[in-house]
Amino acid sequence: MDVRVLKYFLAVAREGNITKAADAIHVTQPTLSRQLMDLEDELGVELLVRGKRKVTLTSSGVLFQQRAQEIVALLEKTQRDISEHNETVAGAVAIGCVETCASFLLPDALEAFGALHPMVRYEIYSGNGDDIRDKIDSGHVDLGILVEPVEVAKYEFVPLIFKDTWGVLMRKDDPLAKKESLRVQDIVGLPFFMSRRRIITDEIESWFGKMAKKLNVLGYHNLPTNTMLLIERGLCYSIIVEGAYTIRPNEKLRFVPLSPARKAGHVMAWKKNRIFSQATSLFLEYVKNNYTV
Repeated sequence: MDVRVLKYFLAVAREGNITKAADAIHVTQPTLSRQLMDLEDELGVELLVRGKRKVTLTSSGVLFQQRAQEIVALLEKTQRDISEHNETVAGAVAIGCVETCASFLLPDALEAFGALHPMVRYEIYSGNGDDIRDKIDSGHVDLGILVEPVEVAKYEFVPLIFKDTWGVLMRKDDPLAKKESLRVQDIVGLPFFMSRRRIITDEIESWFGKMAKKLNVLGYHNLPTNTMLLIERGLCYSIIVEGAYTIRPNEKLRFVPLSPARKAGHVMAWKKNRIFSQATSLFLEYVKNNYTV
C-alpha cells in the first residue's frame, strides 16, 4: 500500500468531496477516484459513501482514517529524524510530558538546548502517564516525562530531579482552604474527581486505608484542566499533585497538601532498544547531564 494513496484518502476524508480533495492535492478527479476504488478493492471493504455532493466515511472508513493518520504522521516523523544538514544537528525531538512541576523542564531545556542546536525542532505532547506511554509504544513520542508511580518495566528511564506534592484542590473560600494541610479524616466523604489511571487511584486508596470505602468519587479525568471549572463552581474537589495546579494557577482555587506529606518523583522514559536520531540522542544526553538525580 502506497503512502501516497493514504494521503489521497485523508484528503478526501478532510474535504468531504472528491473534486475539492483533487484540487487540494493537485491530481485529477478521475485519478483520485480510481485510486480510492483500488484502495477499497485492496482492503476488501467500502470506505466511502459517495453522495451527489458530499462523501462520508463508513465505519470502516473512520477506523482506516485513524490508522492512516498514525501511519502518515509516523512516516513524516521518521523523515524529519533522519534529515540532517551536513554536520549540523537537525531533525525533530518528540517529547511527551505529564502536566506537573516537571513541565518546567521543557522551557528551560528547550531554551538551553536550542541555543546549542538551533536547527532542532520539537513536538510536545501533553497527557497523563497512560497517554504518554501509548505514544512511546507507538513510536510517536521519543521521550516521555512521567510522574510516579509508573510502570516502567518495558522502558529505559532515568530519575529526574523534580518532586511534586500530593494534595487537594478546592475553592479558595472553602473552609478547608484555611488549613495548612489535610488529613484523610478531613476529606473522606467529600465529592472528588480523580485521575482515571488505575495505578494512581490504587495509590490514593492505599493512603485512605480502611476509610477508602468511604471515598466519594464523583468522576474521573485524564487531566485536571476541565475539572478545575467544576471546582470553581463548588461541585467537587480533586486530589492532584501541586504542579498540575501551579502550571495554570487560578486565583479562585487553593491547593492544600496532604498530611502526612505524600511526594511524587518523576522519570524520563523511552522504549527499550530504541535507536534515536542524532537530535534526540543529544537532547537525552543533555537532560541526563542537567536534570537527573
